[in-house]
Amino acid sequence: MSGSPIMASFNRVILMGNVTRDPQVRYTTGGMAVTELGLAVNRQWYDKASNQKKEEVTYVDVTLWGRQAEVAGEYLAKGRPVFIEGRLQLDTWDDKETGQKRSKMRVVGETLQLLGSRDGGSAGGRGESSSRGDSGSFEGGRGGRGSSRDGGQPAPSESMGSDYGDFGGGDDDVPF
Repeated sequence: MSGSPIMASFNRVILMGNVTRDPQVRYTTGGMAVTELGLAVNRQWYDKASNQKKEEVTYVDVTLWGRQAEVAGEYLAKGRPVFIEGRLQLDTWDDKETGQKRSKMRVVGETLQLLGSRDGGSAGGRGESSSRGDSGSFEGGRGGRGSSRDGGQPAPSESMGSDYGDFGGGDDDVPF
């Protein structure tokens, strides 16, 4: 046998956090909507050594395309909780000032689920069809930049619930 062995790849990101700034929807020359989100994801734990509760925040840049970008612009605002599934993408460029290579890791959102209501409380239902702005899920195209996208249609999903800890059922639904 010649050549290198085939290795399996998997690029999937699941994030739940709060939007750090109001999304601004822009459009490409081809008419495709795009928006950049900042997402703050908190992690809390108890440090036994210091006998204190600790917390850290990770800030993640997320790019949404097509219908998802439009939904984000319409329903999301700074501080609003959101659930996003997507993939990692590494952007690289040459810095015009220094001439050095630069890179930045970002998440390209493929599924967007609104959490809570517009006023920050939590509620069930669908975001796009509800006047209250309740939870809803929107799935976009899976292509990368420059590829054709259909913009996606709202995807059916279960509400995240008020505690955001129950991802769709009790112990009977666990597949393992």
